[in-house]
Amino acid sequence: MSGLPTPQTAPPTSHASPSASSPNVRKERGAIAAQACDTCRVRKQRCDEQRPKCSTCQRFKLECNYREPVPTKKDKTLTEILDRLTNLGDRLGNLENKVDVMGQTIGQTIGRNQQATLSAANPAFSAHPQADNYAVPPAASDMMQTDYPASQLPYHTLPDVHGSAASNHGQYKYVSSVHSMLAWPAIQQLFASIQQRMSNVDLGALARGGVAHMLGVDGHGVTEHVPFDRNPDLVANLTWDYVERVSKAYFDSINLISPILDRHSFMLQTLPTVFRKGFTQGIDATITFFVLALGEVALAGSDGAPLHIYDGRASGIRGGTTDHPPGFELFNEGRSRMGYHLTECSLENVQVFALASAYYGSCFYPMDFWRMTASASQACQSLIASKPAELEATSPRLDLIRRVFWYCSIMETMVHLELGYPLSGLEKMESTVGLPIFTGSFSKDDVENDEESHFYLTQHFAAQIVLRRLIIGADTKLSQEAATPSSGEPVTPFNPPTGLGGINPVAIQTLVGELEQWRGMLPSRIRWQEDSPGAFPDADEAQYAASLSLHTPTTTPISPVMPIVPAAQVPNTPAGTPPLMFTTDLDAPPARYSYALDVQVAMVRSKYYYAKYLLYRPFLYKALHHPEAITQDDAVGVAQCLKSCLKWPIAMSPTCKHKRLIPCLWFFTQNFFGILVLLHLSTQVPILRTIRNNLCGERYEMDASETVGLYLDWLRDLKAIDIGTAWHWEVAKTIYGLE
Repeated sequence: MSGLPTPQTAPPTSHASPSASSPNVRKERGAIAAQACDTCRVRKQRCDEQRPKCSTCQRFKLECNYREPVPTKKDKTLTEILDRLTNLGDRLGNLENKVDVMGQTIGQTIGRNQQATLSAANPAFSAHPQADNYAVPPAASDMMQTDYPASQLPYHTLPDVHGSAASNHGQYKYVSSVHSMLAWPAIQQLFASIQQRMSNVDLGALARGGVAHMLGVDGHGVTEHVPFDRNPDLVANLTWDYVERVSKAYFDSINLISPILDRHSFMLQTLPTVFRKGFTQGIDATITFFVLALGEVALAGSDGAPLHIYDGRASGIRGGTTDHPPGFELFNEGRSRMGYHLTECSLENVQVFALASAYYGSCFYPMDFWRMTASASQACQSLIASKPAELEATSPRLDLIRRVFWYCSIMETMVHLELGYPLSGLEKMESTVGLPIFTGSFSKDDVENDEESHFYLTQHFAAQIVLRRLIIGADTKLSQEAATPSSGEPVTPFNPPTGLGGINPVAIQTLVGELEQWRGMLPSRIRWQEDSPGAFPDADEAQYAASLSLHTPTTTPISPVMPIVPAAQVPNTPAGTPPLMFTTDLDAPPARYSYALDVQVAMVRSKYYYAKYLLYRPFLYKALHHPEAITQDDAVGVAQCLKSCLKWPIAMSPTCKHKRLIPCLWFFTQNFFGILVLLHLSTQVPILRTIRNNLCGERYEMDASETVGLYLDWLRDLKAIDIGTAWHWEVAKTIYGLE
């Protein structure tokens, strides 16, 4: 095999960088052994850490014992974070009792601070105001207007969809998915009003196709998949230098966002084994090809040529083409081998499916992403059920099982919320599996990563785990309340409500309180001010920037060619204010953060705002369909929903400039489209305009205008590679009067 390392020229265990020969660079350290066996420890010699016996003990036929790892500073820090946040998540189980106890108190106190402001601005807000009493303020923003008058949209005449016998709780409606929200009568009325201007788009197909139509897989467009092209010379041309460089790109970016693999074991065991035995049909070769494919995604997705350019602005989709995403030949080599170990019950089998799902997600193939995520979840359940002994002793392998378990859990939750597909049952094993603490052996690159990032990245993953538990707990609670009294079944896109079920607003406020506690309990290094989604964390900005974004050019953030712009040079920052980590200026050169930090930060913050937007959305439904029954508390809830829509960091720069690194990309695309529809309605419906002008704050109009620009740019960027987003773009373009 051409280019294979030999012990004399390229030993697999050597991780020397190309610059190691420079006299000004310190000598490279080898891999750090975290758990030498007792025999090697006594002999004071290097231990290769092979299990169950290291090579020394095998050679001398000695008993090989490994001590339990002592928690490091990082382990203790992360464990403390998980304990604090998990205790909060566990309290969700007592929500039913707390609603009864807290109901009266919350009902008396919510919105107290806003009461005087709203009443003074509009006396019509009383216990039960009438819709005709609302004054219609002037247009909020030119960008938010269209060329048809609001008088053509008589939202105040919408019928009471729950009937006169419905309780007040029936006036609040909860759905988690965007396509279910688009079935609301007010939104259907909006679509009917613009249908004449969209002769090439059938808006009625949404009601017929549902999820399939939103994803572009119902036949209204051709859905492409990763082409199954194979290069017969590919394997022969793989050199050790190339494999090491691309693998490093994967571990320095994508694996930090989705920690599926362990760098130390992959670089010191998996890769050398594959090169020694050749790229066979074994599972190690499959994992290697998927890592290389994702490494190509990391390199091209950050520094590759943009897919297209609009009005001088480069696309945030970089590398490859519409038909040939980065690394597709390497990915094909991996998936051609998947069948040989399709039903194997092992950690490696789970990792194979998880890596495949990550690749499909980077290429914006939502259905393929879901299929691989579901397969990974099922494989994980099979592993846990068939090999419970793997969960009994603390070990690096157990921690990897936990990491891939929670990756699957987080991803399938996003699929469940947006597509309505049922959970696999993985969530029932949470208490059995436990939480990861990232123990185990570490290579030099791991140590440098942790030292430079001060463990921020593992903290973000821990925060996402607990946030996922809060979101799914809230979704379960509200879906149960929205169920029909006769069936008791939760509302899903495949089981819409048919009776008089409704949401108790007290339950919403209790769930919001849990969410606020989650944000307040985050470590200061990753906590941020809620009204500043683009700002640096609460920790000292200079310390944070120095640790994470002010690396010298000699470091290797994702690839050897990635430049880094200091955080202090983030453009469009007002004078006298701290620099922003994220910016709405999409035309300025983006800041660069090592180790994909911006993606990790943006994921945590955007999911928080998503959760808050989801919880408050039932108030918006009531304002659209029952304006005569709006109370002060309802108005505050509507304002909170509208404010939660604004400026999610995922859509801001620099994160939107490398979209291929964002997991579950289509999830945010769906929600951005739904938010664009609601923000437009907030400028057209009288009661929403009143709330927007009086309760959303002085900066709301500016922030809303910037948000519309961000989300429209997101849809415009992705429509070139996804037929579902192309449909979103046509609708949004018409709503906002764009040519």
